[in-house]
Amino acid sequence: MLNSSFPVFDGHNDVLLRLRRGGQKDPVAAFLNGEDAGHIDLPRARKGGLAGGLCAIYVPSPSMTKDANGDFPTPAQPDALNETLAMARLLFDIEKRSEGGVTVCRTAADIRRSIETGSFAAVFHIEGAEAVAGDLDALYILHQAGLRTLGPVWSRPNAFAYGVPFRFPSTPDIGPGLSEAGKDLIRACNDLKIMVDLSHMNEKGFWEIAELSKAPLVASHSNVHALCPHSRNLTDRQLDAIRDTQGLVGINFGVLFLRDDGVKDPATGIDQLVRHVAYIAERIGIDRVALGSDFDGTTIPAEMKDAAGLPKLVEALKAHGFNDEELAKITHLNWIDVLDRTWAA
Repeated sequence: MLNSSFPVFDGHNDVLLRLRRGGQKDPVAAFLNGEDAGHIDLPRARKGGLAGGLCAIYVPSPSMTKDANGDFPTPAQPDALNETLAMARLLFDIEKRSEGGVTVCRTAADIRRSIETGSFAAVFHIEGAEAVAGDLDALYILHQAGLRTLGPVWSRPNAFAYGVPFRFPSTPDIGPGLSEAGKDLIRACNDLKIMVDLSHMNEKGFWEIAELSKAPLVASHSNVHALCPHSRNLTDRQLDAIRDTQGLVGINFGVLFLRDDGVKDPATGIDQLVRHVAYIAERIGIDRVALGSDFDGTTIPAEMKDAAGLPKLVEALKAHGFNDEELAKITHLNWIDVLDRTWAA
């Protein structure tokens, strides 16, 4: 069972990619039994009160060497579907071998039930829709398999949109927005009740989705541009649009997106994370802020170390002045609410 009075449902992790590429003889056993690598496995999740979250499937570019502009290259399409299916299988194998310890959730009721019973509530999420061709056939099949949330892009262009590059200091207003295929993708996600994730979307794409989508606007792992002027972070105007659709922002634990100087320093304190939570709660309301750690995908504050360190964040939020009702919303209730409204709409 979870070792926490405030279970955390998290908006983003990259554990499937870490397991896929980690070289373990048995990656499923590594997750279920625990290991020294990365931020998440089942024992550390239980110790830290991590009750579940959006488990991302992300296909890196063949080369992650940046181009002359400092941007990541466009990924090769041919391997994307195969890699996506391999990581999806890994997720389902984890569920099968967990003996009830992990549940792949397709509804908000599934998430609530998993938290109540102490089963890790995993949601099948895709970050960057390179696996989906313009005909969208794969989207429908993946949805039948359990896909419930999708980010059209990572921080690079693809057939659907222009992902915002990693730049500091910079606004997110970089590059063009949705292609016609991208607009079709958003409409299809609305029809299938797949949550559209706006993290990694540039500003033009953000506003095009805001105009086109019928669902709440959600950024699963993004922070406050006014506090840290990174291109990946959300401007006040974007935050207000999320509020106006009763959407949600999951705060990214990555130190690159927390600090006002853009330095990748693991010594960054958890207090920097708390100030982003507090800013969003004050500007757009306590119901609009949650957590989106980016575990296994970024450099987090060393004092947290990994998922087992989540109680330190809860204590820091409590020390800041958030009461128990607010902490429950930040840690899990807000995520369950927005997913429930998106999937059932």
